[in-house]
Amino acid sequence: MLRTLSIRDFVIVDAIELEFAPGFSVFTGETGAGKSILIDALALALGGRGDASVVREGAAKADITADFSAGPDVAAWLEAHEFSDEDGGVLLRRVIDNAGRSKAFINGIAATATQLRELGELLVDIHGQHAHQSLLKADAQRQLLDSQAGLLEEAKAVAAAYKTWRALARQREEFEINAKNVLLERERLEWQVSELEKLAVKPGEWSDISNEHSRLSHAASLIDGAQEALSAISESDSPILSQLSSLTQKLGKLTDVDAALKPVMDALEPAQIQLQEAVYALNDYLGRVELDPARLQQVEGRLEAIHSTARKFRVAPDDLPQEHAKLAEELKQLADASDLDALRAQEVKLQAVYAGAAQKLSKGRAKAAKALGEAVTAAMQDLSMSGGRFAIALEACEPAAYGVEQVEFLVAGHAGVAPRPLAKVASGGELARIALAISVIASSSTATPTLIFDEVDSGIGGGVAEVVGRLLKRLGQDRQVLCVTHLPQVASQGNQHFQVSKRNDDGKTVSQIEALDAKSRVEEIARMLGGLEITATTRKHARELLAL
Repeated sequence: MLRTLSIRDFVIVDAIELEFAPGFSVFTGETGAGKSILIDALALALGGRGDASVVREGAAKADITADFSAGPDVAAWLEAHEFSDEDGGVLLRRVIDNAGRSKAFINGIAATATQLRELGELLVDIHGQHAHQSLLKADAQRQLLDSQAGLLEEAKAVAAAYKTWRALARQREEFEINAKNVLLERERLEWQVSELEKLAVKPGEWSDISNEHSRLSHAASLIDGAQEALSAISESDSPILSQLSSLTQKLGKLTDVDAALKPVMDALEPAQIQLQEAVYALNDYLGRVELDPARLQQVEGRLEAIHSTARKFRVAPDDLPQEHAKLAEELKQLADASDLDALRAQEVKLQAVYAGAAQKLSKGRAKAAKALGEAVTAAMQDLSMSGGRFAIALEACEPAAYGVEQVEFLVAGHAGVAPRPLAKVASGGELARIALAISVIASSSTATPTLIFDEVDSGIGGGVAEVVGRLLKRLGQDRQVLCVTHLPQVASQGNQHFQVSKRNDDGKTVSQIEALDAKSRVEEIARMLGGLEITATTRKHARELLAL
């Protein structure tokens, strides 16, 4: 449930803090006062799209914070995504600056807009004022039925199976058309893979063999240099090591006379040890390095073979193993694809998978279509469409990503008339009433704790409006319902009433919202009944409505 909503510098709102209660809350106000801005702000906090245009003129940023209580599903989501809060609540915050940059937070932790949307779907269900217009579109009708029936995952499975099946079918068709080209490509890949298999370059081999070639080709120089260094250090007539040893002995005696020479001794002793270590290392090196013309020739041949092949394949020598693996995989795929019988058999299997998923989806749709049709038909009787009937037709069609049937909403406005497509027969008022009935029915079957209706009652009035108000109030007994309305019959049913108005602040229009007490509520309902001039009669009518 939504507990509080804070809006700062959003469109024409400077600063608003609202507290909400359970039940049915209504928002009313003059046209242009900013009633729907409240819904837009909440939608932004729930991960909706926003840009710099939502920032109030002259402000640095728009800042919206919404505080919700968390049910079991929401708490599980927060735990799974590491957004849990000790208080057990949900604090959503969205900030958009005047450059269009957006930041999102869940319980004070940085989040993405996608995470906000995912969490928002568990918290709030918004029915927009143009929902009835989308009912005229086939895609919207199909999605509404699948959503109401809980078949969205099944629909995704059908779409995925269709995509896989049709991709293989296209591959098979292309092979049948381009069989000759495929054969030539296969022969080319076979030759390339064979060449690389014969060479059999191992990962890292180019670097290893290059180092070995450098060592073998400079063996004489390496031996001479190492021998010269060894001689100078320990084997010449006056080796460095002997001179250093003698010098160390002399200085050692002098250190006994003057301790100031001790740092010199401390530096020379490690040097003598290091030189001795160098002698050991040089002797070991000279024992391993040798002139090997035969091996040098062999290594040079390998280097040339690798370099030549790399040039032929237009890759770096180090990349030959990866090139071999890539071409081998392409050859395998082409070999699999070149087997037309195997392709056809696989296509049949994938088609069967699709057919099975589509059949399961069709059964679910048929069951849900009957139930939804009956529920909407019953609601229509209360909405001044006595004798009217709503039905959902499932017409078989060619296999597609959405299944094997077209979903079409049908309506009969009164008794004795066969239902016809909604787009052809429903008037604007009828369409609005049917959309409202569907919204209420769909909301009744969802676990979403907060429902928002944004002027979904447009296009209706009179006694129907009173019925709509009662429907929404009854819905508010089980969950929190927020409704933006322009109908006094609906507004009078609210458990909590907010008035949206606007004022001129230093030449700028600013929207404000305030919760109404009993007296102010009579005035607002009277304004909605009678317009700008409120009379005693309209106040009387307002009290009568509120007493219902």
